[in-house]
Amino acid sequence: MGDVMKKVPVREQDPLVRATNFEEVCLGYNQEEAMEEAVRCLNCKKPACVGGCPVSINIPAFIQEVKAGNFEEAYRIIGLSSSLPAVCGRVCPQETQCEGKCIRGIKGEAVSIGKLERFVADWAKENGIKPVSAEKKNGHKVAIVGSGPAGLTCAGDLAKLGYDVTVFEALHKEGGVLVYGIPEFRLPKEKVVAAEVENVKSLGVKFETNVIIGKSVTIDELMTDEGFEAVFIGSGAGLPMFMGIPGEQANGVFSANEYLTRNNLMKAFRDDYDTPIYHGKKVVVVGGGNVAMDAARTALRLGAEVHIVYRRSETELPARQEEVHHAKEEGVHFNLLCNPVEILTDENSQVCGIRCIRMELGEPDASGRRRPVEIKGSEFEIDCDTVIMALGTSPNPLISSTTIGLDVNKKKCIIADEEEGKTSKEGVYAGGDAVTGAATVILAMGAGKAGAKGIHRFISEKYGMN
Repeated sequence: MGDVMKKVPVREQDPLVRATNFEEVCLGYNQEEAMEEAVRCLNCKKPACVGGCPVSINIPAFIQEVKAGNFEEAYRIIGLSSSLPAVCGRVCPQETQCEGKCIRGIKGEAVSIGKLERFVADWAKENGIKPVSAEKKNGHKVAIVGSGPAGLTCAGDLAKLGYDVTVFEALHKEGGVLVYGIPEFRLPKEKVVAAEVENVKSLGVKFETNVIIGKSVTIDELMTDEGFEAVFIGSGAGLPMFMGIPGEQANGVFSANEYLTRNNLMKAFRDDYDTPIYHGKKVVVVGGGNVAMDAARTALRLGAEVHIVYRRSETELPARQEEVHHAKEEGVHFNLLCNPVEILTDENSQVCGIRCIRMELGEPDASGRRRPVEIKGSEFEIDCDTVIMALGTSPNPLISSTTIGLDVNKKKCIIADEEEGKTSKEGVYAGGDAVTGAATVILAMGAGKAGAKGIHRFISEKYGMN
């Protein structure tokens, strides 16, 4: 038994090895390690960790079952609240949520809640354990737009309540941002995402891919012509943002969205796939969030020297500490407190460098972070042949512009009530990035749960269901 104040360490691939492959970085706990880590949980009577979880998993209860070796029961407890435990165990920002509230973390290190959740989900998959489905259907039809974390969660929760649920996905593969946005080395697609989608299918949920809501069919048509009594919009935020600086239209400038989609969903990193991607030798990624880290670490694995350019200091980096730590270990260079002012091009309109200006931090802005201020005369250049813009995304306005009576805000985000995802249009609910703009997987899942609750209440009241 180790020191109870410290986490049981998690095995990882060696940084020099993993920087050359796309296999998962973190190897997770084995049975003995999981049970040893579970002993560290204090089983608090008023568990603050549960309050820190956007989907309110009964964390102490599942950890006590891990401690006792009852992994199937631990999976059942998690399944009451979450449809995607193998995903959340890998990509949730636990340090600011459940683990950030853990009492054990006050004097020592918080319990590794995320790694325990991952262990339980992986164990269940290896042992063929499926989530529990509804005993009987209730005869009511609900449509879900988008098969990302919000849509999958809403679909899973409604299916468990007996609804006939169909998910419509614009791309050819189910999973939304889980398949196109998050790299293989953080979230394996077949082993984890496809398996979680199969679990949702096992609850009776149907999926239709290659259906673009707003083009193939509108939300109004789903409700008037196809008999869906309610619709949940979980279409995400797939429209990339740019800076509007000179040279941004050059060859060799990507949005992180396009770069990651080509790699993740279209398997550009594999030699046996034909997807073209520009393998830059020297890549600059602009931004400091998780998507910037994902793009930088992907470019590194494709053989590039990679620099991150971010206008604030390391303290303000929005990315998870684990991602920043992994990126540094793998050899990504961080150019902090500087901001691009121009992308330099050669006579063929090909990127050949980026001009930046150094910044210093002034007073806090609306986000509470200190505002970066340019230092006049401090411009410098970085040679590069590729620039990836990872500056955030906004929702595609296609759905809102083709749906009668659906209100959006000035950022084209759908306006929806936080408690139940209710929109301005009766029977239509929404949540996740389509409502908030780009955020985290777990917050989208929380919104999917809220939407399921709202839809269930709406249909129950309308049809006098119990």
